Amino acid sequence: MGLKDLINKVKKEAAVLTGDATKDKQYSNQNSYQDEASAREAFERSRQKLFDVNRWSELPGINSTFELFSETGVKLTQPVDKPGYYIRIELPGPTPENWVHITELNQDGDMAEFVVHPSRKPQPAPDEKDEIKHFFAKEASSTFRVERNGSTITAYEIGRNEAINNQGEEAGDRAVANTLIAEGGWAGVQKLQWDKLTAYLVHIEEAEPKEQ
Repeated sequence: MGLKDLINKVKKEAAVLTGDATKDKQYSNQNSYQDEASAREAFERSRQKLFDVNRWSELPGINSTFELFSETGVKLTQPVDKPGYYIRIELPGPTPENWVHITELNQDGDMAEFVVHPSRKPQPAPDEKDEIKHFFAKEASSTFRVERNGSTITAYEIGRNEAINNQGEEAGDRAVANTLIAEGGWAGVQKLQWDKLTAYLVHIEEAEPKEQ
């Protein structure tokens, strides 16, 4: 590696660690069926799995915990049926809880998706602090999508503008923790997590109900 390459590498890493750089990532899995009728039936099950966010916690192996909440912070057991809900995400290991806000929900005959952004924690009364309870900045987004094309169904996790939340009031007292999670813990499990989830959404992998 030449001096110029080394300098550019250092600049890039510094930009990431100070929250100035963004990343776009995409993960997907697909499953093909014998005919379109079978694929349509499988797609309806994919749609149900997509919106039943609480069930995502039951994926086998190393996995995050996903819990759906109302706009006022009440835990819900129902599927996602409109924008406005919040999801609490707890990563494997001793890390702070992370919150995302569902801002869009779109579906038609052959596609279903919802979009989330890092957010504050939902609660009954507004909080004066604008602290984002997530290791990514609020401009980041994740789109969770399932679609059918002929006899094939595909699931996606599409991450956009993934910058670390470690600047200003939005980071609160989590700036260092957010940097360590984004560049350390999450960086190590992100591919595993979204590969596992998209495989589940197209029925390659199934959830395992937790013991009571």
